[in-house]
Amino acid sequence: MKDFDSLIPGWFKAFVQVGNDLIWSQYLIGLLLTAGIFFTISSKFVQIRTFPEMFRAVGEKPETLDNGKKGIAPFQAFAISAASRVGTGNIAGVATAIVLGGPGAVFWMWIIALIGAASAFIEATLAQVYKVPDKDGGFRGGPAYYITKGLNQKWLGIVFAVLITVTFAFVFNTVQSNTIAESLKTQYHVSPFITGIVLAVFTAIIIFGGVRSIAKLSSVIVPVMALLYILIVVVILLLNFDQIIPMILTIIKSAFGLEQVTGGTIGATILQGVKRGLFSNEAGMGSAPNAAATAAVPHPVKQGLIQSLGVFFDTMLVCTSTAIMILLYSGLKFGEKAPQGVAVTQSALNEHLGSGGGIFLTVAITLFAFSSVVGNYYYGQSNIEFLSGNKVILFIFRCLVVVLVFIGAVVKTEVVWSTADLFMGLMAIVNLVAIIGLSNIAFAVMKDYNKQRKAGRKPVFRPENLEINLFGIESWGMKK
Repeated sequence: MKDFDSLIPGWFKAFVQVGNDLIWSQYLIGLLLTAGIFFTISSKFVQIRTFPEMFRAVGEKPETLDNGKKGIAPFQAFAISAASRVGTGNIAGVATAIVLGGPGAVFWMWIIALIGAASAFIEATLAQVYKVPDKDGGFRGGPAYYITKGLNQKWLGIVFAVLITVTFAFVFNTVQSNTIAESLKTQYHVSPFITGIVLAVFTAIIIFGGVRSIAKLSSVIVPVMALLYILIVVVILLLNFDQIIPMILTIIKSAFGLEQVTGGTIGATILQGVKRGLFSNEAGMGSAPNAAATAAVPHPVKQGLIQSLGVFFDTMLVCTSTAIMILLYSGLKFGEKAPQGVAVTQSALNEHLGSGGGIFLTVAITLFAFSSVVGNYYYGQSNIEFLSGNKVILFIFRCLVVVLVFIGAVVKTEVVWSTADLFMGLMAIVNLVAIIGLSNIAFAVMKDYNKQRKAGRKPVFRPENLEINLFGIESWGMKK
């Protein structure tokens, strides 16, 4: 692979480094935790209290659209967001967090998921409230839409739309295709050029097919691969049953500095756990609401519950599965000079399951990362359509995504991870400020849902029945 980093100007690398130092300080972590705790308390622990309801909501059938067709099902919208969530962050990101932050980073990933699930509920509910009809008769929406319509701040909506398009459709997709190419080259000696061509072709077929093809692909790949991945971990746990309790104790002790493993500080442990946890589950970042808005549901809260469940699915199941494999690996080393990323997970699986483990991980990475490519693309498409309705611009955007998927496969993109962290942090700041400002809307919608459930009715959203005045609603019987 060519060294793409050598083509990047030194001033840009310095800018990214300084930006990360500023963004990923105690202030952003404080904002994430403060927002999550505020939403948790104000919603009376919605992410815990309504856990059984989440499973009922995800299995419901889609509503019929005005054109007579069935809309995107709640599960399909869940799968689109899960496709973006479940990717290299769950495999490579978790490994990096443990190597740099120690076992305690896993604990802080759990905490950010538990608290962040409330933020995910709020942002997904708002995405449904302010969604708009699309040209295919379905819906689209997300932070750019609720910032513009709910807060009446179009300039900030444009800023967010640009940030998420660059972050997900371009930067993150380059990372995903690079990971696939590296894995196939290591395991099967496949040329990155061949991998890039194949990925580009399949990406083009899917994204030019529209959101429905993305939803169908995601609803197959994500659940099947995640289930297989978790089953592999169960086998590993059974083979190492006597080490489970000591491993959990190590995670907890390391999280609070009671057991020093990496030679670093508690702050480094928390930072790695929060940063990689957010990169993986995306709670509060403003990405998943773009998928949540596509669902045809009778009430916005239903999709809020489903996306909250998605955070638990991502972190508590998939990320924890990776963490277990790594922490039970005898060759695990800590510190900046130690091996990081997917190589650690690959070595751990090879130790636990032999060469078959490495083969399985290669397949898992390929499918997880490719589903992330198409999920990330959709986030970009939704925001490109927010910025401009010009079909030529959308076509150029799609072509650019395909080209960058190919480029990501054939070049080294180490600096891209730092760029992704910077843009991810900026996205989170803009979105968290927005959903805090609109939280009264989300709480009013939740109160309406609870009131109808308590009365024994199937909740149906009618904005005029809320105890708060709404404006900017287009998809719930109200016009702009």
